[in-house]
Amino acid sequence: MQLIPTGEPEKPRNQFPPVYVGDTLIPEDDIAREMQHHPADEVAEAWHEAARSLVIRELLLQQATKLALPEELDEEATLATVLEKELDVPEPSDADCERFYAANPSRFRSPTLMAVSHILLAAAPDDPQERVRQEDMGKQLLSSLLEGRAQFGALAKQYSACESRHQEGSLGQISKGQTVDEFERPVLTLREGLNPELIESRYGWHIVRVDQRIDGEQLPYEHVKPQIRQYLSESVTRRAFRQYLQVLAFEAGVEGVDLELPDSPLMQ
Repeated sequence: MQLIPTGEPEKPRNQFPPVYVGDTLIPEDDIAREMQHHPADEVAEAWHEAARSLVIRELLLQQATKLALPEELDEEATLATVLEKELDVPEPSDADCERFYAANPSRFRSPTLMAVSHILLAAAPDDPQERVRQEDMGKQLLSSLLEGRAQFGALAKQYSACESRHQEGSLGQISKGQTVDEFERPVLTLREGLNPELIESRYGWHIVRVDQRIDGEQLPYEHVKPQIRQYLSESVTRRAFRQYLQVLAFEAGVEGVDLELPDSPLMQ
């Protein structure tokens, strides 16, 4: 469960060290208010993310003062102007894009499309006895299908807990991202026909039949070149942003918070 403060956040007093950017103290009340924008499983994590975000803003505002930016700019415009003036972000070249395309062929394929039918033997994830019982039932039904003693559609109508039972178990056409991950990952690897193994998901056990499979095809480079260029540009910008903040933090001095940054901008 995520900790999402509502209303005025509770102030985590006396739990964390004071946070400074140079001689400027980041007020504890400001960090507490900022925490509502950084939901997390633990108070300490939310506090750290909030403090780090405010430190980044303070570093950029201090740099804006050094650059003597116009005072009539509001804060957001000031921050954006600092980054525009200070960040040196080269545009990715055609050669960069071609190398990325060649090194990551699986990222540039049209989606695999599959027509899938299933029989869901439902069991809650927190009911181990029922899950064992339904697994045993699934093995019996699967055995009868593999041996030709039963018809898939008839078993789906009788046993499946999914609404697809009214269509003899048919889920229609599916592709990546349309079903839950633990079901999707094994199903997308299957060939056409009845899968001889049960597939487990949070909903229970599935007997799966692939009715049709249309494998994705490699997309031509020119088709995905704009997408690659945008991805590489954003990646370079993130890297330049981290390096720039590290320089500002070293020059100003930051105390009370770790400024190590993940691979994404922290500006809110």
